Amino acid sequence: MVTAPSELPPRSPGDDPDPARPPGLPQVRGHQEPLDGIRALAALLVLVFHVGMETGDALEPGVFGALLAAGEFGVPLFFALSGLLLYRPWARAALDGTAGPRVLGYLWRRGLRVLPAYWIVAGTALLLWSREHLDSARAWVEVLTLTFIYNLDPWWNGTGPHGLGQMWSLCVEVSFYLLLPLLALVLAWLAARGGDDVNRRARWLLAGILALGVVAVLALIPQFYPEPRPYLHSWLPRSLGMFAVGMALAVVTEWAWREPGADGPVRRLCRTLSHSATLCGALALIVYLLAATPAAGPRFFGVEGLWVALFSMVMSTLFAFFIVAPIALLPPRHTAPGAPRWTNGAWLGTVLRHPVSRYLGRISYGIFLWQFVVLYLWREFTEQEVFTGTFLFDLAPVAIGTLLLAAATHHWVETPCRRWYGTVGARPDRA
Repeated sequence: MVTAPSELPPRSPGDDPDPARPPGLPQVRGHQEPLDGIRALAALLVLVFHVGMETGDALEPGVFGALLAAGEFGVPLFFALSGLLLYRPWARAALDGTAGPRVLGYLWRRGLRVLPAYWIVAGTALLLWSREHLDSARAWVEVLTLTFIYNLDPWWNGTGPHGLGQMWSLCVEVSFYLLLPLLALVLAWLAARGGDDVNRRARWLLAGILALGVVAVLALIPQFYPEPRPYLHSWLPRSLGMFAVGMALAVVTEWAWREPGADGPVRRLCRTLSHSATLCGALALIVYLLAATPAAGPRFFGVEGLWVALFSMVMSTLFAFFIVAPIALLPPRHTAPGAPRWTNGAWLGTVLRHPVSRYLGRISYGIFLWQFVVLYLWREFTEQEVFTGTFLFDLAPVAIGTLLLAAATHHWVETPCRRWYGTVGARPDRA
């Protein structure tokens, strides 16, 4: 899965024209280093989950298997990060009543960020394990355009073609990318109902984003009634609530910079959450443990019924919020010289800013893309059958191979593609 920084050029928060604003406001411009650490955490959770499933350890009764199975919670983190970083420029524009990013340029950057590296992995997987379908134009189109989840009569088993089973969530991401400009337009229309009052505009935005969560809940009904439709589990509507977490945080961070008064409730909320990393981390751990119980349904893709699906959705959304919120609301490091690194909730940001965390975050897209290819090649090499083997025996070589390929893809594919970001639909930043 892949997320991106703000779609507008960076600007230091110190450029804000109102020097009376209090310090400690959330960072809303430039690169937020701790978010790289969250990307790393999400990618590694998904890797652990898939290795555990393939060896069968995640399906075994007991605490260890349950904890491995809950590793799928890495996906909600990716979704929340996308909502936060991609919607933020539109949230800024809606609060200010100005034009948002140009849609053509936004789509161009999303395409460059996602498709080139994915096409390499997808082509590799098809050539290795789907040779009988290489002469099918439909198969190639579905895979290369990330629309294969909409095939109601698939030519593969599971969540995607062999070696690409994790890509269902990338298909959901791409669906969100395409829908976001329309969502932003509707939300901007709602914000306009607040007139010139920024507080009212922000409340209307949050109300509209809350409606996305309601849509996600309602999407569970056709998934199970009048008959089960398992494929709807991998479609965008049921995941909208997880994207909405990040979108709501984007609104709150921008609102804090515009809130009237010396120190309003929104700014106090941002400071409280950013200083509460320990509490949020404990709550995220509790949610993770709850998701590892039988209440969250079977330990594999899909769920057994409506109420189990609702419970799983709520747990996923809460986990994403408790992990992302205290980091998304952190102020820039340079605005707080001498600030503690390990106390007052700063420990989480310190860990996520570590060079290793940041590097793993930078190559996290490649980690996500390559893991199944490496996993299946390793298991073929060791002649292991599905749901057999030992988790630790497989995890080390698969992780090493995945990291090496992810680093190569980042260096030779992703980084060069970024040089073309500004060639289509660029717009100068505006205050």
